[in-house]
Formats: sequence, structure tokens, C-alpha cells
Amino acid sequence: MDDNVLLSGLLIGFGIAAPVGPIGVLCIKRTLNEGRLVGIATGLGAATADALYGLVAGLGLTSISSMLVAQQGWLRLFGGLFLLYLGVRTFVSRPPDAAASANLLSLPWVYASTFLLTISNPMTILSFVAVFAGLGVVVGSSYASVALLVLAVFAGSAAWWLLLVGLVGWLRLRLSADVLRWVNRLSGVLICAFGLLAIVSLLA
Repeated sequence: MDDNVLLSGLLIGFGIAAPVGPIGVLCIKRTLNEGRLVGIATGLGAATADALYGLVAGLGLTSISSMLVAQQGWLRLFGGLFLLYLGVRTFVSRPPDAAASANLLSLPWVYASTFLLTISNPMTILSFVAVFAGLGVVVGSSYASVALLVLAVFAGSAAWWLLLVGLVGWLRLRLSADVLRWVNRLSGVLICAFGLLAIVSLLA
């Protein structure tokens, strides 16, 4: 039973993290400009949010999930505005002339900002519920099983981000400053587009 929960959690965490969205673009941009350590902090922030949503879904806390979905308008507005801010900063930022070393004092901000951006999409919890049902994961059966499931979701999500950061970090050493400058501009446009999409969705 524990093996099934562990494998299911790993697959769920990896599968939900893998689709490229604003967090993926942000992680790629940060890794290219600021190095692997900043990219890892970005990914771990997203993985923590995934694990938290997995915990809510795993415990079957419908009251919390319903409250989050009910407040999705404000959360999407916050997330959209934050993405616009990050997108503009990314567009105008200049790539470092040499390989940048991570500022350890900035890592908590990198981690927290990614966590807040990921958690600001409450529809993620519905994805967890749907995937749990599709894989036949029994929620709320025991606290030990739920704890194992949440840890596995975190590990699966973190595995995706570590893989992405590793690939981008390898590519980073082979890109010129001009290419990185265009990567910043493209990333800024994409992040702003995700932010605008989040805000426009409030009108639907």
C-alpha cells in the first residue's frame, strides 16, 4: 500500500509540475541569469506549493478547497499583477557579463515569491483531486498515508524542477550575452502574457 502511495505521489508531483507555464518560464530565466542555485530555489518554492495543495486534497478537506476556489478571483488578480511586475523586470533586465553567483540573501525571496505565485492558482487543487481520482488514490485513509503522499508529491515535483534546472544550467554555459538578452525579452513577454491572461480570465 505504501509503495502504491509513494509511486502515485511521485507521478502526481512530476506530472503536475512538468507542463510549461509562468513558473517554468520564470525558473528558466532565473537559472540562465542567476545560476542553478537560484533556479533550484525557484523550483522548490513551486514544489512546496504543490505539496501543500496535495495535502489539502489528500486529507479531503473540501471546506478549505472550496474556500480557495471561492476566493480564486482575488488570488488570480494578485498572481496576475505579480506576474506583470516580474515580466516587466525580466524584459528590462540585462544578463550578467559573466556567470553570476547566487546571492544567498536573495534565495528566501526567490523561494517565497515562487511559492506565492504557485499558490495563487487555486484551480491546482482541483487538478490534484482529479488526478487522485484517476489514479485511484484513496484520500484521507490515514495520516501516515497522507504524509507519505505529500512527501512523494513534493519529491516528484522537485525532481522535475531539478531536471529542468540541470538542463538549463548546462545550456547557460553555451549561450552568449546577446542570446541571453533576447531570452530575457522573450521570457518577459511570456510572463506578462500569463499575467494578463490571469487578469482577463476574471472577466469571463
